Amino acid sequence: MSMESANQEVWIGVDVGTTGVRAIAYTADGTNVCSAEAFYPLLTPHPDWAEENPLQIYESVEQVIRQTADQLRYKNKELCGVALSTVMHSFAGLNADKEPLMDMQTWADSRSVDIVKEMKKDPDLCRSFYERTGCPIHASYPFTKIIWLHRHQPDLFKQMKFVGSIKDYMFYKMTDQWVIDKSTASTSGMYNEQTLAWDEDILAYAGIDISYMPPVVSTTYSHPLSASAAAAMHLPAGLPIVIGATDGVLVNVGIGAVQPGQLSATIGTSGAFRMLTRQPKTDPNMRTWCYNLTDDMWVAGGAINNGGMILRWVRDKICHYGGSKLEDLDIDPYDLMTMKAEHIDAGADGLICLPCFTGERAPYWNSELRGMFFGLSLNHSRSHIIRAVMEGVCYSLNSVLLALQEFGDIKDIRVSGSFTKSHLWLQILADVFNKTLTLPDNSEGAAYGAAVLGFISQGKMQSIADTASLVKAKKLYAPIEENVATYEQLFGIFARLYNKLQDEFAEITAYQKKI
Repeated sequence: MSMESANQEVWIGVDVGTTGVRAIAYTADGTNVCSAEAFYPLLTPHPDWAEENPLQIYESVEQVIRQTADQLRYKNKELCGVALSTVMHSFAGLNADKEPLMDMQTWADSRSVDIVKEMKKDPDLCRSFYERTGCPIHASYPFTKIIWLHRHQPDLFKQMKFVGSIKDYMFYKMTDQWVIDKSTASTSGMYNEQTLAWDEDILAYAGIDISYMPPVVSTTYSHPLSASAAAAMHLPAGLPIVIGATDGVLVNVGIGAVQPGQLSATIGTSGAFRMLTRQPKTDPNMRTWCYNLTDDMWVAGGAINNGGMILRWVRDKICHYGGSKLEDLDIDPYDLMTMKAEHIDAGADGLICLPCFTGERAPYWNSELRGMFFGLSLNHSRSHIIRAVMEGVCYSLNSVLLALQEFGDIKDIRVSGSFTKSHLWLQILADVFNKTLTLPDNSEGAAYGAAVLGFISQGKMQSIADTASLVKAKKLYAPIEENVATYEQLFGIFARLYNKLQDEFAEITAYQKKI
């Protein structure tokens, strides 16, 4: 096959995120041919709850695939298939027809925090489960969400016939086949990474058995698109649908961070640090997780709960930049916020944000953490708050980096996610890490990573390592020495705030639950 004909072949990578979905058509060399995106709400009806409607998400997925397919018809490109990337740690009980009985609990849902506290009274149990699954005991994982449903909504639990995630639900709606990929299974807290099968002891602890669980397949597994789904998406029936992996691990593939010593740093709604490893790798201190990517590749890392969602909170609740006023003036509210923050010196004049509004995952794995601003004084303004939030998210990621450094030397940190649109935020991250960051020419990592799995399934690419030479550096961000010294001092205070306020965080969480 000639290079010209190869460049006419595309896969659509669909990246289903926490609050929105993108469909991007890629050629094998990473060229973005066309795209579409749609958004949906995160529902928070009670403290600690964070839910979404699976059907609403699926309708958004249909919409963006349909719009992308329509664009492709005018571009002389051959669509080879669709590959999926979805957000991690989702759970919804399904009925006998595999339809949701409830809104889907997302990774940010921490209503099972009391169950986690109870389990952590038995350190040996927690370590055993962690070493078998690569998942620390935490409220973000479907494992603890199932236990919560069993205890607090027993009638719904009795109606549940299958344990669902957004990935298997999407794939089922598109292909009429109910399976789950190894990557999504490994983020559930119930998949044994040594035996590569559902851990029946852990399932029994959660009150279910293996009949509830979907069969596990490789991340390059494909099945034909059903006729009904094809009609809704303006695609041909029988088109290959590759089940793909989770968004977090696919980022490394999409931005070319696939060699030893290369890490990916992402800030989107949440945030994460990740590195590839040939075998499942766990941390003696249980600070990091390890999830599957392909049959012979795993990703070790740590995710923080609170990334861009906190800046969105500032946009809506502090700056009141939501709504249509700025849109009418053709002004991006985040550009305006960045401009205001740029006028504030590094360190935000001593204002520190602990951005744990929805608890925290790595490295603390503590759902009882809450957000706070420390050091407020009368000279602080909204501009200070904006900058302090940006810095606080970077402090949280730095805590994860300190844990991952123990896995090996770090030679290259590549960045991705919505925060890469902000040069200020990228510079803050470089200064906090005191390391040079690489901004790749493709910052939509998960969608391209999904498309790569499509090309691999088709035999048009050999492995995920092929992206190392395809993704180039767009810009480098070197740390500024003066800012590094400021952030080293303030990060020390940031870290001590967490350690010294454990009882107070637990008390305020208990108080908020009564509201």
